[in-house]
Amino acid sequence: MLYKNTKRIKEDISVLGIGCWNFGGDWETSDERSADRIIRTAVDLGINLFDVAPVYGWFQAEKILGQTLKDANLRDKVIVASKCGLTWGDDHVTANDLSKENLFKEIDGSLLRLQTDYIDIWQLHWPDHNTPIEETCEALSEIKKSGKIKYIGLSNFAQKDMVKFDQLVGVDVQQSLYNMFERNATSYHNIPLEYKTEQEVLPNVKKYGQAFLPYSPLFQGLLTGRFSKNKNLSKSDIRNENPKLSGDKLEIYLDGYEKLEAFSKEIGHPTNEIVINWLRQIPEVTSIIGGVSSVKQLKKNIDALRWDLNENEIERINEIIEPFRLMP
Repeated sequence: MLYKNTKRIKEDISVLGIGCWNFGGDWETSDERSADRIIRTAVDLGINLFDVAPVYGWFQAEKILGQTLKDANLRDKVIVASKCGLTWGDDHVTANDLSKENLFKEIDGSLLRLQTDYIDIWQLHWPDHNTPIEETCEALSEIKKSGKIKYIGLSNFAQKDMVKFDQLVGVDVQQSLYNMFERNATSYHNIPLEYKTEQEVLPNVKKYGQAFLPYSPLFQGLLTGRFSKNKNLSKSDIRNENPKLSGDKLEIYLDGYEKLEAFSKEIGHPTNEIVINWLRQIPEVTSIIGGVSSVKQLKKNIDALRWDLNENEIERINEIIEPFRLMP
């Protein structure tokens, strides 16, 4: 396994992390027993970052991760990154809430589900413009002083707000949508994004010495060949809610994928390895938090770390993906 370090976090972080969204049952490939094997195998292979959130599977992903870490006695070997700031009712319609009252409630809930007394990286999942930043920072400061969290992260935040958060409480980690085809995207699952990753976030990550965790690095499977014009997801798969993965928009991305696939055959490496290597060779990228549905898939991703893209290959890739640089 390869590791990276940043100024803000003392621990070295594996360049591959595990995104735990699919552990919660929201994807058609979700399976609790597979999740347990994936977590144990990932740690055996040197992965130490697990990114989860209460909303993933409506608490289930946190419970599964916490149970496996406890059963296998792995808690002190991993960095747990969870999130906060989303609430919902029986209808599963989410609302953003970064109020002091809610953060105090959420931290204790996550600790209980994860069966731990601290979370390494606690990230505000989405902005809440109805709560003053000062109120949120006051809560974060108190929770950090209590020892319940070690590092503070922001996910999906405008950079002007990030600067204010950093001044008030310190921002150690940023997490944003980022992959070959979504480099400066303006929306995710129909949710407007208040930042442009490549143009705004990456320069600030470098400037502030923060860790950067790109989410959806494989474009929810599109960059591995999971989608085609004639291949549909099951009705229960939450990826159906991503408008970029259906209709005319999907065809645009599939055309780009076909070019990338042709290049992958030319150099003799599968597309998933090319995508992972392209990301990890970007200096600002700390850990690639991709979801995996099996140990076999996990090992295929780790195979990408056995070789590097050379400068000529990176140039070729950048030519292929240039049309997507400003794709909304």
